[in-house]
Amino acid sequence: MPRQAALPKCPNCAEPVESGDLFCGACGQDLSVATAPPQDHPTLTMTGPAAPGDGVDWPAPEPPGPPPSAHLPTDLPGTDSADMPLPGHQPGPGQSAGEGVRFDRPSEPDEYPLQAPDPRLAAGTAGPGDPGEPAQVCVACRAGRVDDDGYCENCGHAQPRERDHVERETGPVAAVSDRGLRHHRNEDAFSVGHTSLPDGTPAVMAIVCDGVSSATRPDDASLAASQVAGDSLLAALPRGTHPQQAMHEAIVAAAQAVNALAEEPATAREHSPHQNAPACTIVGAVVTPGLLVVGWVGDSRVYWVPTDRGAPPARLTEDDSWAAQMVAAGLMSEAEAYADERAHAITGWLGADAYELEPHTASFKPDRPGAVVVCTDGLWNYAETAEEMSEIVPPDATAHPLHCARVLLGHALDGGGHDNVTVAVLPFPAPPHGAGSA
Repeated sequence: MPRQAALPKCPNCAEPVESGDLFCGACGQDLSVATAPPQDHPTLTMTGPAAPGDGVDWPAPEPPGPPPSAHLPTDLPGTDSADMPLPGHQPGPGQSAGEGVRFDRPSEPDEYPLQAPDPRLAAGTAGPGDPGEPAQVCVACRAGRVDDDGYCENCGHAQPRERDHVERETGPVAAVSDRGLRHHRNEDAFSVGHTSLPDGTPAVMAIVCDGVSSATRPDDASLAASQVAGDSLLAALPRGTHPQQAMHEAIVAAAQAVNALAEEPATAREHSPHQNAPACTIVGAVVTPGLLVVGWVGDSRVYWVPTDRGAPPARLTEDDSWAAQMVAAGLMSEAEAYADERAHAITGWLGADAYELEPHTASFKPDRPGAVVVCTDGLWNYAETAEEMSEIVPPDATAHPLHCARVLLGHALDGGGHDNVTVAVLPFPAPPHGAGSA
């Protein structure tokens, strides 16, 4: 499991331990005693003083139902974490573990060039043996017929898929997803939307998921997770659920959707007793007129880029990765952690074989307008720090989110496009209804 692998860790110091260990060799923790998981609460802070309020009179949280699992909290207060430090904001030796995380990809095949569709397809020419149905002719050899799995029966070339490049703009939020220049398919997915809160004020949301390539059906996992999480948010927010609680519930629902994929029978092409269950990462953001909420599991990120470029940008998420975990726990220096062969293994994901589900959420009250960038590592590998991301975000990002998303995609492709690239752009504060892009 090249990206999905993660060693069991000590619940006290996060030092890796073997499955049969009774005590942690680093701190002596008794591993036979289960410790309570940390509460899901805001972990990072926005640069600048918090606003006095978010402008919405939130109703009391709904009575929690049966918890989805024993380790998942159900009562999530909405706080702004104003007293927590922002990791990675101070450069130099004291820089936090979050900054500097890069996922170097294993060797990929040569570029799979996308070719123009065969003109016979547009003409609706019927293929042999399929009278009355449009022909599906290979874009590579222009002679072979394409089978139901999307491969040419003559040369075996994989055909361009519908998800190779996807764009969507709805109201003031937009997203773009692209398979990049090296992968044979796009294993990312996204969901964007806008709705109204109980008092009529607007809210916009974006969910971005990155399929774990070492798992089975990563594209199905990311698609299921993004759709279910997006639908969950758009249903919960109008009911008055606090955005932070709604984000937590959306991630839990997405995890359950990905888990369900593992119960489906595998196709002949995918069947193998050694393949991992479908898996993906998830990251999302909800923006209201006065509140910004983020949630994530994995290594996809959310960046804050203020419209006033004189103000500092920020990264609002902390990667679930082995190296970041070791540095944050003070067990290794950054150089030592990233030199380790386990450095780029993710320690959190959605999937039936995940060690445990630990959704992270955080709530912020920015004191100025700005753009919220939600993306997979296919983008941030080419703009890793908040400052680098700020440099490539267009000045008019909040007014033209789709244009901004396209610009960011272009930056990743120009940088090499070694991975799938997905990016969503939301404005803060959420504009009044009808004020976003058409």
